[in-house]
Amino acid sequence: MGKKRCVWSGKDPLYLKYHDTEWGVPVYDDATLFEFLILETFQAGLSWITVLRKRENFRKAFDNFDYKKIAKYSQSKIDSLLLDKGIIRNKLKVNATVTNAQAFIKIQKEHGSFSKYIWNFVDGKPIKNNFKSQKDMPANTSLSDTISIDLKKHGFKFVGSTVIYAHMQATGMVNDHATNCFRYHEV
Repeated sequence: MGKKRCVWSGKDPLYLKYHDTEWGVPVYDDATLFEFLILETFQAGLSWITVLRKRENFRKAFDNFDYKKIAKYSQSKIDSLLLDKGIIRNKLKVNATVTNAQAFIKIQKEHGSFSKYIWNFVDGKPIKNNFKSQKDMPANTSLSDTISIDLKKHGFKFVGSTVIYAHMQATGMVNDHATNCFRYHEV
């Protein structure tokens, strides 16, 4: 019998690898936090596996998620992204990526790093939840509501509470591995 995992990880090798190595691991690096934030915004209304399958294409298209470069994208670069079949070609989300890169840099200037800013909401350490299964897990919380509102005040787009809670899960701000998942105690 194999390792017990969160049910959502399914059997897809890409999903399993993501679950086993990334999801829920605390991330304090600004570049990685930005990547997850952008991927989560593109996921809005779609399944995560759709985004995960296009992740490498996103990395190529968006200069490896270099927020300093993205913040300076010209309209011609944005237009070329909207023609890129390897990514999710949603005009609002592509434009929001540029806006979010600019807002990200502003937060870095105000707080020293985006990591300090975002982790301050949880006092610098992950919240360890105790969910037995995915059906017990919320799509958002009052904390993700608060972070979402604050990010919007800073000029971010596509950062609703559900997107932010998914970001919190992905970057380890909350440990939402099921209690019977082998990763629950590891992260």
